[in-house]
Amino acid sequence: MKSAVIPQVRVEPELRAELEAVLQQGETLSEFVEASVRSAVEFRRVQTRFHERGQVAWEHYQSTGVSVSADEVLAKLQAKLNAKRKQLGG
Repeated sequence: MKSAVIPQVRVEPELRAELEAVLQQGETLSEFVEASVRSAVEFRRVQTRFHERGQVAWEHYQSTGVSVSADEVLAKLQAKLNAKRKQLGG
């Protein structure tokens, strides 16, 4: 598969200087931009799935009236955290 080019983006010189200042040793601007775009794409995927699950939960609540209290959710999360800490020896 041939690679494709992401369109050039014009930025102010100050932003370009800030960007270059945070590059790691041996990292190119192109590598940084590619990694940033990949991260942004993954974030959007996660965000979209989160909203989809929220919409499904909301629709389920509207149709059934069944919900879980915040205290129950927090208790379940705390139990998971405690179990993971125990598993890790902490």
